[in-house]
Amino acid sequence: MPDEVFSLFTSLRYDVKLRQVPSRGWAYAGWNNSHESPLYMLDYHRDRIVRAATYWQWEDAIEMLSGDAGLARLENIALQAIGDAETRPLRVKIVVDKDGTIQAAKYETPAISVENLFPERLPAPGSVAGPNDPKIPPRLTLVVDGCLLSRSEFTHFKTTRRVMYDAARERANIRPGEMKEVLVINRDDQSVMEGTTTTPYFWRDGRWVTPPVAAKFSWEDGSGGQDGTSRRWALERGIAVEQTVPLQSLVDGEECWLSNGVGGFRRAILHI
Repeated sequence: MPDEVFSLFTSLRYDVKLRQVPSRGWAYAGWNNSHESPLYMLDYHRDRIVRAATYWQWEDAIEMLSGDAGLARLENIALQAIGDAETRPLRVKIVVDKDGTIQAAKYETPAISVENLFPERLPAPGSVAGPNDPKIPPRLTLVVDGCLLSRSEFTHFKTTRRVMYDAARERANIRPGEMKEVLVINRDDQSVMEGTTTTPYFWRDGRWVTPPVAAKFSWEDGSGGQDGTSRRWALERGIAVEQTVPLQSLVDGEECWLSNGVGGFRRAILHI
């Protein structure tokens, strides 16, 4: 493994509208249904950091984040960085170092409906949206990177080493804040790995599928991408299933979905 210094990180949504979730009775929402919190899927964000810390044997970080006490600590750090008077939706970046230091920073992010954060389903292409379906817009433009990407620990886990994703976004001419995403393609089998900041979902065989991710880092199994928080949420609720998505199966103009821990679930149109 490279000797360069890096940190683990995750980006999550702060949104005061999330406090409404328990009153809606959305049991399927998970942690946000049982906790009146403005932080989106905080437990899944904590879990992904602990899995990465376990892989690299960062014992101090594991101790700081494990169990109920670790989750409460993470929540307090995030809320302190945001401030009590904040009412705007925010992207909160949480960075964890090897010595267990946890830092949080806040950035502006667009408003989005609660239904986009906790959809009961993802509507099939061309279908009529139901009352609890994600709202449209927003709609993103999705393109494919022209270079192939090699898998590594740094594509499986989310770290501050992101040069490969930054390069893909630069090749796609994605400007900050632009409603655009680029798919990265696995060099080994030329299948879709993931988006640079999102999990993609494709309509295949009458269902939504997303590229498979190995339970633990593997040089052979899965697509080589990350097990994102919103991805985990969707798979556990049967909204999508894992399936390899070959590059050659992508169709210009097809409707897709993208998700992440800040923007929830948003529709996209693929352009090849």
